[in-house]
Amino acid sequence: MGEKNKKTKERKDIDPKYKWDLQDMYENEELWEEDFEKAKELSKKVLEYKGRVGESSKTLLEVIKLKLDISRVVENLYTYAKMRQDEDTREDTYQALTDRASSLMVEIEGILSFITPEILQINENTLNEYIEKEEDLKLYKHHLEQIIRRKDHILSKEEEAIIAQVGDLANGPENAFSMLNNADLKFPKIKDENGEEVEITHGKFIPLMESKDRRVRREAFKGLYDTYTKYKNTFASILSTNIKKDVFYAKVRKYNSSLEAALDANKIPTEVYDNLIKAVHDNLDSMYKYMKIRKEALGLDKLHMYDIYTPIVKDIEMKVPFEEAKDIIIEGLKPLGKDYLDVLKEGFESRWIDVYENTGKRSGAYSWGSYDSKPYVLLNYQDNLDSVFTTAHEMGHSLHSYFTRKNQPYVYGNYSIFVAEVASTANEALLMDYMLNNTNDKQKKLYLLNYYLEQFRGTVYRQTMFAEFEKIIHEKVENGESLTAEKLCSLYRELNEKYYGPHVVIDEQIAMEWARIPHFYYNYYVYQYATGFSAAIALSQKILKEGKEAVDKYIEFLSSGESDYPINVLKKAGVDMTSKEPVDNALKLFGSLVNQMERLIKE
Repeated sequence: MGEKNKKTKERKDIDPKYKWDLQDMYENEELWEEDFEKAKELSKKVLEYKGRVGESSKTLLEVIKLKLDISRVVENLYTYAKMRQDEDTREDTYQALTDRASSLMVEIEGILSFITPEILQINENTLNEYIEKEEDLKLYKHHLEQIIRRKDHILSKEEEAIIAQVGDLANGPENAFSMLNNADLKFPKIKDENGEEVEITHGKFIPLMESKDRRVRREAFKGLYDTYTKYKNTFASILSTNIKKDVFYAKVRKYNSSLEAALDANKIPTEVYDNLIKAVHDNLDSMYKYMKIRKEALGLDKLHMYDIYTPIVKDIEMKVPFEEAKDIIIEGLKPLGKDYLDVLKEGFESRWIDVYENTGKRSGAYSWGSYDSKPYVLLNYQDNLDSVFTTAHEMGHSLHSYFTRKNQPYVYGNYSIFVAEVASTANEALLMDYMLNNTNDKQKKLYLLNYYLEQFRGTVYRQTMFAEFEKIIHEKVENGESLTAEKLCSLYRELNEKYYGPHVVIDEQIAMEWARIPHFYYNYYVYQYATGFSAAIALSQKILKEGKEAVDKYIEFLSSGESDYPINVLKKAGVDMTSKEPVDNALKLFGSLVNQMERLIKE
């Protein structure tokens, strides 16, 4: 089952034990419709509080509770409908339910929009008195603090209304980029390794770059970037406008820089960003050494930018059926202790996971659910090593959600994007450590090391290079400089030289790579991949070295949700992201893995 050569099954033909149990959320659609009506009723009720939010501690408490009740119902409605739709995207019924839930979310967001401005109008002393006076309000102290903390950056009602109206215009650059990049760009055709014509597309580009045939890699690389070069001035103009938008919002909201404005949403100090870049700069030698090993292992005189994705190690056939994968994951995660393993096993046995591909099922993998549901996982499991790691990764997210929801009230029952990848990556790191220590087969070991080193390269080094590029181009606009295509290409080329080092030929085409990265439109988003990965490595190392004490702190981290700011939540687990240390330590591990690979290759 799950093998590529077998015909994809229809959903009804898959054993129920390999399908998630969404009836746990709504036994039937009638109950969903009842909740839909309930959400509408509650949203009418909340309007009775318009203009009255701050009149007394009792009223404030009632409004917060009502707002959260509405959000909770809407979250259940949307999550259920969307997950049902993902089971078989051909199904019109659930497409319709998803559309209705989505429209309801937008409608209710509009209805609830009066609450935050009215909370901000409450005098701070009065608000503190309310919290002292009303015992049940104490629970929402951090929630209210999160709203009030940014009071200095919230403008008058009239100004906020104008900014809200600019929203569609502000999305212009990202929409233009998306249209040009996804709809209008047409890439050439090349011949694949079998001599058959294949069109380069966004989806096929990385598989072509992984090809064993160097000609294919070179032609794909050249074909893609030569196409971008034809439109370089258009891409530069779109990206430049997007950066100007970020700078405009930061100025209007009275921040010192666009970086400070972007990080303030999660109360992340800007030194976290700067320390990440510094720590990676201090550990570039390991990356240079890895590139040297890659060049030698591939038997190349010169390592080009189109040679860095192809696997160093021949793809080994490791057939791992799902039942076996569960056992491997349980063994690999033993260092996390009995409490964690009990929940993990419950997830495996209690139909949290939708395991196999079926006709019409959404591709990829995710962990999702609502506060009131199981923390479900969608997989499209193939019997290979990659799927084993994907399962461990998604279960990391789900157990994070499980511990958070079990220990936090609804208001704090989620976790910040800054820590979102920590638990999933920690699972992968522990599983990798277990597999490396329990494999005697040299080829298997090399395969695992190559897989792990590529994760480091892609998540820490590459994303930090992106983060540094983002910071420099924002600063240039803040200093009144223009961002021409030449400037962007020259800067991007220099960063590639710095990050990849002397053993790689920095081909001229790579200078255009900035033009194809959608994340440059997400306003300082990518650094979180690198910090999250580094924090996860730091925590997994602590768990392996310190045992129970580190595990207890880690479970406390998983259980904290949004009850505190993400930096503080991580500090409690023993990782201080305001210092260089976690990234330094993660990259020291990278260095030792590079040395391990070098020794194995020379054996």
